[in-house]
Amino acid sequence: MKKPLIFLFVLFIQFVNSQELALVKKNGKIGYISKDGNFKIEPQYKSAKSFSEGLAAVEDNGKWGFIDTKGTWVIPATFKDTKEFNSGIAVVQKDKDWVYINTKGEVQTPPPTEKLFDFNDGVAFIRQGKKVGLINSKMTVVLEPKYDQIKSFENGYARVENNKKWGIINTSGKEVVEPLYDEVGNYFKNTTWARKDKTFGLVSSGNFIAVDGADKIWDFEIQDLTYARKGGKIGFIDIKGNWTILPIYDKAKAFSKNLAPVCIGSKWGYINPKAEFVIPPTYSDAEVFSSNGLAPVKEKNWGFINESGKLVIPTQYGITANGFVIALFVQQDKGFIDGIARVKNEGKWGFLRPDGTVLSNQWFENAELFSKSKERNNVSEVAGEKPKAETKPTAKAETKPATKPAAKPAAKKKK
Repeated sequence: MKKPLIFLFVLFIQFVNSQELALVKKNGKIGYISKDGNFKIEPQYKSAKSFSEGLAAVEDNGKWGFIDTKGTWVIPATFKDTKEFNSGIAVVQKDKDWVYINTKGEVQTPPPTEKLFDFNDGVAFIRQGKKVGLINSKMTVVLEPKYDQIKSFENGYARVENNKKWGIINTSGKEVVEPLYDEVGNYFKNTTWARKDKTFGLVSSGNFIAVDGADKIWDFEIQDLTYARKGGKIGFIDIKGNWTILPIYDKAKAFSKNLAPVCIGSKWGYINPKAEFVIPPTYSDAEVFSSNGLAPVKEKNWGFINESGKLVIPTQYGITANGFVIALFVQQDKGFIDGIARVKNEGKWGFLRPDGTVLSNQWFENAELFSKSKERNNVSEVAGEKPKAETKPTAKAETKPATKPAAKPAAKKKK
């Protein structure tokens, strides 16, 4: 009985993978390719958006609707604008109003809210007056509006703020970190970094543990080490708040594959958890290793090295200018994602395989990342900040900066 179940599971995984399509633009028209490099939907659209949950928004005669991965219209083009599906729900502009629809195109009516927000991790924000709460995809209130701010959910957790104090909740609205802190980080293995007044530390099981001398801590991402700043230099702490690598670096990024990019002066290399340079600091920039064991490094342009430091793809490409999200379960903008890397060459975009060959040997006017399956996390908006087109910001929550530090780019700006 187990074998058929395993077989069906494998078929399901293959089906999900087969549905991953990337939006590309060729000869002024938009189409979609699969990871075998073939067009699954030939370039034919003037305007279109990436696939999400098996549906993509496409414009037809000035109106937007949704197609499936075969190019068949599933929801007719009757909307003025659309956003992508998440948790089976999308925000669309119908006439002058923004509404929720399900994957059948049926309008869903939420509880009273002053603004519609994107779904993420199965929930969306609702705002009543100056307070924010949560609803689920069945349009049922999960959390009555009680917070001044809720930040985007990441892997099932979100930062919340009341009276200028921050904590963390899960998608059920339960507080896993009480709002007692002036700043908090992400939630990783029941732990987060936090700031009380001017003291930085870690919070675990409700206890605040100060980190000796730290004046900045970045989010834990993949491994039980994260980087922190002390006296203007960057080092690494473990999940218990101990300095495991002394702060001697000018810049740093997260550990992955037991290697972390660090910068001394103007050159980047990679160290292991013992602070030994495995790859000497010779590059002008370097990014975190992807799960396939390749990392982007920069000389004049970008290429890729393996874990031993060998340059396996020449430094001749551009890579996306967006921020690099490091967690393996979050869609990455740079480097290899599920075996494919998006790169730019001589003004054109394409996809590289790990062996350095170009997918389908084609370059495009534009190329977006391959569509995300439901299992992958997709960061949504902060309560009150998106979708900007629906309503103008009014609440206090909308003008405040995110409590999460500017993540990796912030580390690069150290003096």
